[in-house]
Amino acid sequence: MTELLQQLIAIPSLSRDEGAVADFLEQWLRDRGLQPHRSGNNLWCCHGSGPAVLLDAHIDTVKPVSGWTRDPFTPSVEGGRLYGLGSNDDGASVVALIEAYQRLIATEQPYTLILSLSAEEETSGRSGLEISLPQMEQACGPIAFGVFGEPTSLQMAVAEKGLMVLDCQVCGVAGHAARDTGVNAIYKALPAIEWFRGKQFEKVSPLLGPVKMTVTQVNAGTQHNVVPDLCTFVVDVRSNGLYSNEELLSLIQAEAPCEAVARSTRLCGSSMDESHPLVQRARELGLATVGSPTLSNQALVRFPSVKIGPGDSPRSHTADEYVELEDLDKAVEIYVQLLDGLKV
Repeated sequence: MTELLQQLIAIPSLSRDEGAVADFLEQWLRDRGLQPHRSGNNLWCCHGSGPAVLLDAHIDTVKPVSGWTRDPFTPSVEGGRLYGLGSNDDGASVVALIEAYQRLIATEQPYTLILSLSAEEETSGRSGLEISLPQMEQACGPIAFGVFGEPTSLQMAVAEKGLMVLDCQVCGVAGHAARDTGVNAIYKALPAIEWFRGKQFEKVSPLLGPVKMTVTQVNAGTQHNVVPDLCTFVVDVRSNGLYSNEELLSLIQAEAPCEAVARSTRLCGSSMDESHPLVQRARELGLATVGSPTLSNQALVRFPSVKIGPGDSPRSHTADEYVELEDLDKAVEIYVQLLDGLKV
């Protein structure tokens, strides 16, 4: 696994430009007797019969930040750590899920197992899992649940917040700043911005907490001596799994003192009930179950799913990213123990 992860790090695979690493992985899988399907830069393999179970990890990375002190595309091992861009997010999960998939299909399982290596996760692109998922379901049948490999310190995230971005605007009337004319759109926007800061939705998740709304960008004005007639601002909305994005949008549009338009409602929150056999198996293994504030490919699926993998989430997207090599072996063992013989 270490060698494969090093090979992946050495191939730049920035989100929306994963062709080279997809080519490499496709051939690597074929060389080991697997028969990967390909859709764009997404790869997937399928084995078995019965209800389908999805294993997914993403092959793309973010761009390296400016603080790197080493070449992000030259993997290096020091003190039991493997450094390189994408080592933690999400290369470690990619190689661990590939190994777990091979071990699990070596014996008959009471389900169909799908291995998905997806593109464009880091940019929530529409040419990632979104285009390969329908093909998997057509070939393998409806998916009963999914396991998404992401850096969670090998804890099982049984709930994940969704995302919705709102473009908001408030209109005023232009006028000369030296005179008492016009209606200042910035001043009109202040109550709307304050509304987003103070709004509390009734349903609070035990794992994910309340819905969180944050105004992250504000823009107004054309020059210093003109009263602005338009103020626009952007709101980052993190849903908590108890409201769909569509429900939240409807509530916001009914109550907020401004115009609010969603860029998309497709990135929803997710959760898996504690009575699910996979969660019960996790507890038998002594795994911690947590909620996750960060977005993953779980946002694109509507079947129950969890997120678990090697690496540490706060290490993602940072300079000198690394993964502890011992976590790779631990992750494979956990994946196998979670899924081997599991009744779906």
